[in-house]
Amino acid sequence: MKSKQESIFSSKTLTYFLQLSETMNYTQAAQILGITQPALTQQIKKLERTVGARLFYSVGKKLRLTDAGYTMLDATHKIYDVLNDAADEIQQSTSATQGDINVGILASVEDSVFEDFTIQSYRENPDVKITLHMLTRKEIWDKLENNQIDLAIMYLPDESIKNWKPYESKRIISDDLLFIHHDEKLSKKKRIKFADTPSRPWTTYPTNYYLNHVMREAYKNAMVDLPVSVSQFTTPQQLLRFSTQTGAYTALPNSFVVGQGPQENTWTARFEPNIRFELAFVFRSGKDRIPRIGHFLAQFDQYLKTKDYLARLQEIQQNK
Repeated sequence: MKSKQESIFSSKTLTYFLQLSETMNYTQAAQILGITQPALTQQIKKLERTVGARLFYSVGKKLRLTDAGYTMLDATHKIYDVLNDAADEIQQSTSATQGDINVGILASVEDSVFEDFTIQSYRENPDVKITLHMLTRKEIWDKLENNQIDLAIMYLPDESIKNWKPYESKRIISDDLLFIHHDEKLSKKKRIKFADTPSRPWTTYPTNYYLNHVMREAYKNAMVDLPVSVSQFTTPQQLLRFSTQTGAYTALPNSFVVGQGPQENTWTARFEPNIRFELAFVFRSGKDRIPRIGHFLAQFDQYLKTKDYLARLQEIQQNK
C-alpha cells in the first residue's frame, strides 16, 4: 500500500495541481497539460482526499484556492525549489564543455545576435548542445521556476515579478523604445512627446507582451490616450513590415531598428520622456556556478568585447 507521501508526490499530481493553481480554470489547465478535464478533476479530488481537505472552491464561475490550497501551493513551490537546487548542485561538478544549455528568449526580442553567438559557440564547443526557445514572458518565468530553461534573455525591469530573491540578472545592453512613423513633417524630430504622436492607426505587440505594457504605462503616466491598435504581432520583424507596408505607426527597440538599415519613407524618434529598459540574462541564483553555464556567459562577454551588440546587429544585417 502506498504511503500518504507517495500518494501526494507520485506521478504528475503536483504538476496538475500547480497548473490548475495558475490558470484557475479546469478546461484551460487540462488543455495545457494535454489531458481531459475529467482526468484532471479526478487527480485533484484524489489529492484532496489524500490531504484531507478541499484545495479549491468556486465563487460563481470563478475558481479560488482554499486556505489548505494556499498551504499546499507554498509547500509545492518549496519542493520544486529543493529539487532545482539539488539539480544545480549536482551539475556544478560537471564539465564546462559538455552537456545541454536551454535558453529562453523573449519572443519580442531581435534574436539574430544570439543565433550568431550560438553558431560561434558550437564551433568552439561542439559537445555543448544549445537550444533556443522563443517564449512569452509568462512562459519564460514558468520555465525558469521549473528549471526547464537555464537562462532567459528578456527585458527588465519586469514589474510582474514580485519576488526577485531566487533570481539574478546580467545586463546585455541598455535599450530605448523608438517611435516609428511615416510622416515627413515629423522627419526632423529627434524626440517626440506622447501628446504629439499622431492619432492614426498603430500596429503593436499583443497586450500581454512586455513592450506593450511599457508603452501603455508611458502613455498613462503622460495622461495621454493610448493609440488605437489595428493589428498586433509578436515579433519586431512582423511589426516593422506591417508598418512600412500600410503606413501604420509602431514602437520598436532601438537595438532592433539599428540592425534593419534605412527603410523607405520611414523615420524614427525617441519618446519624450524617453522609454529606457535593459536587455539582460536572467537565471536562478547560482546557475552561473554550473561550469557550462558560467563558460557560456563568459564566452558571450568575450563575444561582445570583440564587437559590441549594436555593431554585431549591423554586421549581421549587412551580410544578409
